[in-house]
Amino acid sequence: MQALRFHEFGGFDKLNVETLPDPQPKPDELVVRIRAASLNPSDAKNVLGRMEGTTLPCTPGRDFAGVVVNGPRQIVGMEVWGTGGDVGFARDGAYAELLVVPVDGVRRKPKNLSFEEAAAAGTNFVTAWIGLIETAHVQSGETVLVTGAKGGVGSAVTQIAKWKGGRTIGVDRSPMSPQRQTEFAIDHFLISDPTENYKSMVDGARQLTGGKGANVAFDCVGGPLFEPSLRTLGQLGRQVNITSVDNRRVSFDLLDFYHRRLSLFGVDSRSYDTVACAAILEQLTPGFESRALKPIPIVKRFTLNDAVQAFTQVSDGTLHGKAVFTF
Repeated sequence: MQALRFHEFGGFDKLNVETLPDPQPKPDELVVRIRAASLNPSDAKNVLGRMEGTTLPCTPGRDFAGVVVNGPRQIVGMEVWGTGGDVGFARDGAYAELLVVPVDGVRRKPKNLSFEEAAAAGTNFVTAWIGLIETAHVQSGETVLVTGAKGGVGSAVTQIAKWKGGRTIGVDRSPMSPQRQTEFAIDHFLISDPTENYKSMVDGARQLTGGKGANVAFDCVGGPLFEPSLRTLGQLGRQVNITSVDNRRVSFDLLDFYHRRLSLFGVDSRSYDTVACAAILEQLTPGFESRALKPIPIVKRFTLNDAVQAFTQVSDGTLHGKAVFTF
């Protein structure tokens, strides 16, 4: 089989397409013939040596969709999707023609999604689900504010929140078209303007909630937006953080924090392996099949031979949407 490999950390020139023996599964494993695998910033950071727990040499790639070609007889031929914080890090990943994962590490692909769409959903929607449902325990009728709402995780959060009966406020640094707001299930949209210390974002959230503040702030940006996000919350508000751009050290008013009885949560989807993620994908499937949930649009398709170009564009942020490897 053909697989994308790197034997040492460094630039993307460390990536090479290699010919490897076809994998042979253990009794509790299966083999998926990959039809599509999406690219995430964490996949690029992995090659650069900025992630932990990677076993070298390594085939990267977290998110995949394909067909079971070896494993339990009853599921051979099944179209499946999967993702996991171990795939492409502690075990070989999805940028290969064949992938070995635990039998419980995949689920049947939603019927209405193509292989590319299913592959594009994995990490984004799993991270959103962990933060919003399993951690913040959002309830129907609550207001969820999301920073980085144009991005993969941000758009997944607003869609899941709306699907579960919530109200949504999207925040980003540049305007979003009304059509895209509808696609991403955003009820109201605010601009994050650093020139005024994000006052319009905080005041806008307060106005949109009748002065009460949001119930949940899902901060997909961190850094400069960490404290402004906290300021949008009302009493007993919960904030979820998944990353921090620019500055990893932040500060906030601790007296204000405890007077409003706020809660702060950190979420790292890397701690969820393929089996744990498969259980989440199963819960997401009805949302995709009812079309309440939609993957972020795919803007570019690559082959493994385009790996250096693909990783470079994902890493430098020039792609505004999802990129996938197709097989």
